Amino acid sequence: MADSFAQLVKQQRPNRERPNQERPIPARLLFCVSIFLMLLVSAGSAASQTADSTAKLTAPQARTPYSLSVAVDEGVLTFHAADAHGLPIRDLKLDELRLLDNGKPPLRVLAFASLEDVPIRAGILMDMSASMDDARSTQRAIAIRYTQQLLRQQTDQAFVINFDRRPRVSQSWTNNTFALIDGIRNRDVKTNGEGRIGGTAIFDAIYHACHDQFAAIDRSASGNFILLFSDGEDNASDMSLKDAVNMCQSANTAIYAFRAESEPRLSATGPRTLAELTSQTGGRVFRADDTDAAVVEALRTIEADLRNQYRLVYKPAELNRDGSFHRIELQGAQCVAQITVRSGYYAPPH
Repeated sequence: MADSFAQLVKQQRPNRERPNQERPIPARLLFCVSIFLMLLVSAGSAASQTADSTAKLTAPQARTPYSLSVAVDEGVLTFHAADAHGLPIRDLKLDELRLLDNGKPPLRVLAFASLEDVPIRAGILMDMSASMDDARSTQRAIAIRYTQQLLRQQTDQAFVINFDRRPRVSQSWTNNTFALIDGIRNRDVKTNGEGRIGGTAIFDAIYHACHDQFAAIDRSASGNFILLFSDGEDNASDMSLKDAVNMCQSANTAIYAFRAESEPRLSATGPRTLAELTSQTGGRVFRADDTDAAVVEALRTIEADLRNQYRLVYKPAELNRDGSFHRIELQGAQCVAQITVRSGYYAPPH
C-alpha cells in the first residue's frame, strides 16, 4: 500500500485566514464618527436579518452529536470491532486499520470517528406468509424480548412492519414498549378485506422500510438496523436483492435476521438470501429455533454491534458510475478478533 492510513488522515485542507480588516484612524475623528453612525443606521436591518438566519442555521448543528454528509463518489463504512471474548474494542486508531476497496487502498480518508453507546433505531420486520405459520410464535417471542429487555425508552425508537406479498406498517416510530408489542402481535394477515394473500415479498419490505421509515430520521446519529424474522424465501417482490441492499446502504442500515427453518426442499433459496442480505449490509444471521440461551446471546451481540461503532468516510481509488459491486476488505490490529462490516456496496449507476 503506497500510503498508510496514518499518512492519509494527516492530509489537511489549507487554512484560510481572513485578511486584516483594521484601518488606521483618520485625523478628523468627528467626521469619521458621523459617517460611521450613518452606515450603522442604513445597515442595521440587514445585519439583524443575517444574524437571525445564522442562528437558525447553526442551532440544529449544536444539538446533533454526530453529523454525516457524504458525496455520491465517497464511501462510508460503519463497523464494529470485538476482541476474542466478544467485547467491543473502543480505542482503535486509524493507522491500525487496513482498508481495501476492490483490492485498492483509498485515495484519502476524509473522516474517522468512534461512536460509543449510541441510540438505536430499529425496524422489526415480521414475515406473515403461510410458510411461517409454525414458526411465528417463536419469532414473536424473540421480537418481544428485544423490545422489553434491550430497547431503551429514553433514547431508542423502533417501528414494526408485517409483510407477506405486501408490507404493512403495524406500528410507526415509537419508544413505547407496549405499542411495539401490540404491533408485533398484530394478527391481521388480510388485505382490503379480501382474505389472505399468497406469496412473500422480503425485498419489497426491506426496501420500503429503509426508503419510507429510515429516510425520515437522522441516520448519522444512531445505530440503525432491521431485525428481520423470516425463512428467506422470496417469491413476490418487485424489487431485487440488489435494490434492497442498495437502499439499506443508502440509509446506513444493517440487517440482522433470525432465520426460521422451512421445510427442506431442493429449490430452497432462503438461507443463501438471508446470508447475502446480512453480509452485504454489515449484519448477521441467527437461528430462531436455537436454545433460549443462544437467542439471548444473539440479542446481546446485536446490542453490542449497534451501540459501539466506528464510522469511516473515504475517497475510493476507483469509483465508476457503472452500478458494479465493490468488495470491501477491512482488517484491524492484532487485538481485533472480529470486525462486523458490510461485504461491499454497489457503485452509483450512470
